[in-house]
Amino acid sequence: MTRNRIVRPEALSIRRGAAHYPEILRSRLGTDAPDVLVLVGNKDLLGRSKTALFCSARTPGDAILRAHDAAARMRDEGITVISSFHSPIERECLRILLRGKQPIIVCPARAIKALRVPAELRSAFDAGRLLFLSPFVAHPVRVTREAAIRRNQVVAALADRVYIAHLSPGGETSKLAASMAKWGISGAEMVG
Repeated sequence: MTRNRIVRPEALSIRRGAAHYPEILRSRLGTDAPDVLVLVGNKDLLGRSKTALFCSARTPGDAILRAHDAAARMRDEGITVISSFHSPIERECLRILLRGKQPIIVCPARAIKALRVPAELRSAFDAGRLLFLSPFVAHPVRVTREAAIRRNQVVAALADRVYIAHLSPGGETSKLAASMAKWGISGAEMVG
């Protein structure tokens, strides 16, 4: 009889200025760049070209279908995707991406030093194609609105490209999209 194993890998903290700390964070966020990033998984994924995936919880049906199609396309093209995978649509996109072989960077809006790798992610984690990244060292341990906004800033600043399934005028994602446009993030697909 086999037991369900709990996978609790070691976390790595990278300080600003260290070898693996992405300088793009400092150039895009300036003094708002996190002092420390906490990583669990294959840290080499951080050096890859990344497409950010954003999809709000309140998204119309046609945008949901486009998001699923976009996730399947990114999977099939082997594109490294970075996202919170927090909203229901993002979680569905993660399920699509997990069927591929491309790298995935998951960014929770909480501290991850005591992270347990969920069972549905273990295969990708064990294959070295999954990285958990957080700009939070010890707190919060639960997702807050403020932490989600901060996390999304970091995800956006790390991205080379972006896919935003839906923008609500004046919402947080709209503000984020404006920052990304200012940073010159290429290939942005944003549907309002």
